[in-house]
Amino acid sequence: MNRTNLILAALVALALPLSLLAGRIWLDPATTPHASVILAELRLPRGVLAIVIGAGLGASGAAMQGYLRNPLADPGLFGIAPGAALGAVISLNLGLTGALPFFALAGAAGAMALLALIAGRTGGIALFTLAGMMLASLAGALVSLIISFAPNAFAMSEIVTWLMGALTDRGWAEVELAAPLTLAGIACLAMAGRGLDALTLGEAAARSLGIHPGRLQAWLIAGVGLTVGSGVAVAGIVGFVGLIVPHLVRPLTDRRPSSLLLPSALAGALLVLLADCLCRVLPMVTELRLGIALSLLGAPFFLALLLRMRRGLA
Repeated sequence: MNRTNLILAALVALALPLSLLAGRIWLDPATTPHASVILAELRLPRGVLAIVIGAGLGASGAAMQGYLRNPLADPGLFGIAPGAALGAVISLNLGLTGALPFFALAGAAGAMALLALIAGRTGGIALFTLAGMMLASLAGALVSLIISFAPNAFAMSEIVTWLMGALTDRGWAEVELAAPLTLAGIACLAMAGRGLDALTLGEAAARSLGIHPGRLQAWLIAGVGLTVGSGVAVAGIVGFVGLIVPHLVRPLTDRRPSSLLLPSALAGALLVLLADCLCRVLPMVTELRLGIALSLLGAPFFLALLLRMRRGLA
């Protein structure tokens, strides 16, 4: 592990204890009643889940930007996050809230299968991107349709609130669901690392180096599907992480896509963990939703990135 990864890992290790104490009421383990129960059953699983989700989103964002060779690429372009959201919204509309994570994972799996089917075996990046955008648009339209046909105002409110993304009231059950899937997804993205490096030379050069486009796409679909799908399944829509963190850590690496995966995972974990702490400590009537907080951080970052790119083209 190089110096950048060590520093990021140390920052995550330092931020986790902070997240255990942070809240509307700061926890003092020595004086707070039932402090051990609050730490073990409420705040620790929430902190671990923030790390898991952030790591998955960061790694998938780095892989997406490497594959599309576009610094504005985001995991949402694959249509997998909207597919997972569609599955979750269906479960909420049916009143099957206990089965929500499994509906979301089924939605992500369905989006992965459709993406692979539409893109085919040729592995063309343009077709692959357009297929992902089409799936994202279709899933978004279906989510809006389901919301408009919600059986009552309570169901509509529950759906909209869930789509905002949050780690409130999450426990060890969500960690046990998301952690193995996210680790498997990051492993799939790591398997695609060599192909992503070769792709920086162009599609034709990558083929000449023995990279099979269809196989590379399969690793990416599996990796992004597992990381993003599991995150949506347990926390709702959490955006901008996959866009922001690769840009922050790229100058600290040799800029090869494969060397960006681990730093992006660690930086993503740190970003989501700190953002969740911020959501808890803000003096608001109700806790700020994590998805809203990251959007408020991500939108100005995205605008600054666009302005910098425009100056570079001028």
